[in-house]
Amino acid sequence: MADGNITKDLIYDAVAPDDFESMLELDRYNARSTAFDKIISATHDHFWDPLDKKYIDFDEPFDMAKEMILPEKFHGALQLDYVKAHLGSEERIIAFANANTLRTFSSILHGEQGALNLSASLCHVLKDQGAQEYAANQTREEARHVTAFAKYIKARWGRPVECGPVLKDLLVDIIGSPEVYKKIIGMQMLVEGLAMGAFATIFNETNDPLAKKLTQLVMTDEAFHHKFGKIWADRTIPHLTPAEHEIIEMWAAHCFQTLLFNLVAPTQNLGLYEEFGLDPDRVIAEMAELVNDETRRDEMKEATNIFRVLVKTLVNAGIITDRTKAFYSMYVDIDELKGEGDKMVGDDIAAEGIRYLQEINFKDRAKQVLIAAE
Repeated sequence: MADGNITKDLIYDAVAPDDFESMLELDRYNARSTAFDKIISATHDHFWDPLDKKYIDFDEPFDMAKEMILPEKFHGALQLDYVKAHLGSEERIIAFANANTLRTFSSILHGEQGALNLSASLCHVLKDQGAQEYAANQTREEARHVTAFAKYIKARWGRPVECGPVLKDLLVDIIGSPEVYKKIIGMQMLVEGLAMGAFATIFNETNDPLAKKLTQLVMTDEAFHHKFGKIWADRTIPHLTPAEHEIIEMWAAHCFQTLLFNLVAPTQNLGLYEEFGLDPDRVIAEMAELVNDETRRDEMKEATNIFRVLVKTLVNAGIITDRTKAFYSMYVDIDELKGEGDKMVGDDIAAEGIRYLQEINFKDRAKQVLIAAE
């Protein structure tokens, strides 16, 4: 606890980011754990390349002027009579919805960039070679996610928009944090949990086949990233002192509360309202009348709701206790989440995607073997 990492298992032993000398310790080279070997080996099964059209073709067309990428129910401001009346035509309503969807995909892109940098930062601090190799693997996978979402945004809109201040502050905090527990809970649990919920929602609801394929491919990777956090929780949470558990639990609750009340709040979309000539203050005021704790509870009954997935992640990790249970119970049934077991939303979608990738990759490997044998 002296270094703030709250490490309970040697596989998560960490040093300062600038302490490269510790990586040269001779005994370290013969002390590689096997905890992550299955995840590392499975990388070959779910390999994909966003630059190779046999996996995904970003030239696939979609008529942005005539169809919403995400249905109207996902655009809260379109519930307001003021907004719809101001926009007027169906074409303008569709344009507004797709511009709002750009904000969603831009946030995902920025989150993937954060995941890339955080994974790389773990390579600098984790001493165990197995953990370090896993982090390097995830860095590679997050890099292709950044490429893929950047290409999707370029194909549909041209360029992304700025990262929202709430998400940016969280990413800066966990990436720059010297505490390993903040990196793992912050990224592998909170941000990855949000991502799995968002990707499952997009996969199930989008009208754009390209977005559907993209989110499924990314989920084939993210499902394994989520397991890294689960291994940490299984080996750490049961061994925490009461004081250490409180530190972790309160920090997680603080992050959840910040995200719940701010991540998708209308205040994050001022630029969008101004772009379409709407009065931001009026939109925010009228949205405040529509969105409250009751509507949040209703929304979080959906299995793919991003905040419900986030709470389930914390429940399964054993982070939530009676200390904070009442806060989360305002929005979700904690006992119901416990009864659902470890299976996470999106696992089936990811499994289907892995089978798709195995078919492609097996054919390629078979061809390589034949060429080598000639």
